[in-house]
Amino acid sequence: MLIVPEREIADLMTREAAFDAVEKVFAAMASGDAYNFPVVREAIGHEDALYGFKGGFDRAGLTLGLKAGGYWPNNLEKRHLINHQSTVFLFDPDTGKASAMVGGNLLTALRTAAASSVSIKHLARKDAKVIGMIGAGHQATFQLRSALEQREFEKVIGWNYHPEMLPNIEKVATEAGLPFEAVELEGMHNADVIISITSAFAPSLMADQVSDGTHIACMGTDTKGKQEVESALLGRATVFTDEVAQSVSIGEAQHAVSEGLVKESDITQVGAVINGTHAGRGSGEDITLFDGTGVGLQDLAVAAAVVDLAVEKGVAIEVDF
Repeated sequence: MLIVPEREIADLMTREAAFDAVEKVFAAMASGDAYNFPVVREAIGHEDALYGFKGGFDRAGLTLGLKAGGYWPNNLEKRHLINHQSTVFLFDPDTGKASAMVGGNLLTALRTAAASSVSIKHLARKDAKVIGMIGAGHQATFQLRSALEQREFEKVIGWNYHPEMLPNIEKVATEAGLPFEAVELEGMHNADVIISITSAFAPSLMADQVSDGTHIACMGTDTKGKQEVESALLGRATVFTDEVAQSVSIGEAQHAVSEGLVKESDITQVGAVINGTHAGRGSGEDITLFDGTGVGLQDLAVAAAVVDLAVEKGVAIEVDF
């Protein structure tokens, strides 16, 4: 079995490689060549933690495995560790033997950012100039760096529940040579693309705060009860997702579906747009919304890519197992 420790990931996996891996696996999902297993996600009754498993099998890429991990909200304050902790395990689909164990923390950040960027590539207007960020935590910086590579953006605007955190995304904008402006949520009217990346259980962005033609990537809702945007916004939008079953059960669409504003059949896998079996954006006036719930196949795709790179560069640790 090969081990790729967390400490090696930053020197191996790039944003571009993560984007390519996620785009390919979304396409494989939509064509029926890859599928996710049911998600297990539970409060463990200790340290306020949520822990779970996401797995799947990509027949096209012959990738089988799971990611184990979750959210420990006290880590940063108590232990100076990031709150999200995870490890990816890969198995040989021919024999079932464990083939690799890969540090999953940075990979999770990169694959989550890659997912929203894939949606921007395929669904945002080509002339998008202003990107709006709702959320300014650790993951928001990954989201913004990746998103800025998808269009010729000219300005970044941002809002956060805790405004003192906005310098996190202002720094990314400055590094990219772009002006940054802190706005109230009404200011999101001026955004052509909006990424929402919070862990909220109540909506912040309202339907009337979004202009026609906007693309929204909702990336924070991955648990029953979470919600980042008003349900009515999904009613206004053409809705896409990574996986429909997760979208309607633990994703942003769960609320709009339960309120009867959106039907499950109204939601399309973004992989269908990648494959060319769905047209995607219908016009420059359409609002498109990507419900990024986070699927196990994303983790497996980037982990498999990083194992290949680790072997190539001689940093994978081989153990008898």
